Amino acid sequence: MKFLHTADWQIGLSLAQLGEKTAEARNRRVATARRIAHLARSAAVDFVLIAGDIFEHNGLSETTVTEIASILSSFPCPVYLIPGNHDPAVPGSVWERTVWQECPNVHLLIQPQPVPVPGGILFPCPVRDPHATEDPTQWIPHQPTDQIRIGLAHGSVLGNPEIEPSYPISRNAPELRGLDYLALGHWHSTALFPPGGPARMAYAGTHEPTRFGEPDSGNVLVVEIPGPRASPQVEKRRVASLQWLTLERTVRQDAGLKELRAELERLPNPAHTLVECRLDGVLRRAHLDELEPVERILAERFFFGRLDTTQLLPEPEDAAWIENLPAGYLRQAARRLLEQAVHSPDPAAAEALRLLYRGLREVGL
Repeated sequence: MKFLHTADWQIGLSLAQLGEKTAEARNRRVATARRIAHLARSAAVDFVLIAGDIFEHNGLSETTVTEIASILSSFPCPVYLIPGNHDPAVPGSVWERTVWQECPNVHLLIQPQPVPVPGGILFPCPVRDPHATEDPTQWIPHQPTDQIRIGLAHGSVLGNPEIEPSYPISRNAPELRGLDYLALGHWHSTALFPPGGPARMAYAGTHEPTRFGEPDSGNVLVVEIPGPRASPQVEKRRVASLQWLTLERTVRQDAGLKELRAELERLPNPAHTLVECRLDGVLRRAHLDELEPVERILAERFFFGRLDTTQLLPEPEDAAWIENLPAGYLRQAARRLLEQAVHSPDPAAAEALRLLYRGLREVGL
C-alpha cells in the first residue's frame, strides 16, 4: 500500500497581513494543490488522504469550492477526505454543495465508519462538532485483521504544548486502536510520532505556510506500508512555492544592522520568500540611518518583508543630544518619550521617538 497524506490546505485563508501580496499568496495555495495532484501521479500512489481543513471556513463562494473540487477530480487515484474544525460537517457547510456529486474519485467521509481502500481499510474521524472535546479516534475498534488499518483524523496529539488542546488524541493512539498508520491534520507543521521512528502517526502539515513561525510547513507525506503490522516508510516531500522566514536579531551597535543587511542580501530565492525581521537590543540615534537600508531591502527584494522594531530600545545616552534641542515642546516631547521608552519600557514610546528623530533630521536638527 502506498498513499499520499496531506492536510490543512486552508483554501480561502485571509492573509490580509500581506497587503498587496494577499491575492497572489492565496492563489499560490490553489496552485500548490494542483502540484500535489501531479506528485500523486509521479509517485504512483494508490490513493490520497486529506486530514481536514481543506477550506478555511464554510462560507466560501461557489466559485472557490468548485475550483477545488475540480482539482481533486484531477487526481489520478481515489481521494479520501474528512472535514476539519475550520470546515466541519455542519448544516450549510461546503460539503453540502452539489459539486461533490460530480467528483466520482473524491470520497467525502462524513460518518465515522470503516471504508475499504486499495490494500486495506480506512477509519475516518470527521469533525462534525466544532466544539467537541472527545478523542475523535475513540470509536475505532481494536480488532485483529489481515488488512492494513489506516486512521484519518483531525485533532491535537496530547503532550505537545505547541498544539492547541482541542480534539485530543493520545500519543499511543495507533496502538490503542490497532492502526498501522494514523494520518493527522490540524497542526500545520510536519511532525512524526514517535519522532525517532518508525512513525505510525504523523501530521503532514499545511501544503503552503499560513504564517510566520511555523517550523516545518509546506510538505506532504508519501507513506508506504508493506503489509499489516509492518513499519510504515514515511517520506516527506516539499511542495510549497513560498518560504516564510523569521530572523530574530539583537542590535547593540550599527555593525549589527550592517550585518543584517548583508545577510538579507545573501538570502536565496527572494521572489519566493517572505521575511519577518524581529529586532531587539539598543539603537542609538546616530545609527538610525542603518535601519532604512534594511527596511528598503525587505520592501523591494522579497515577495513580502516586515520589520518588527517593537523590542528595539533607544540608547539612554541620547539624553545628552536631546538636551541640545531648542527649548520648548520638541525637547520636552523627546525627553518624555526617551524616559518612557527606556524606563517603562514602552515599545510605542520607542517607536514614536524614532519617528521624531527622523522628522528632526529632515528639518536639519
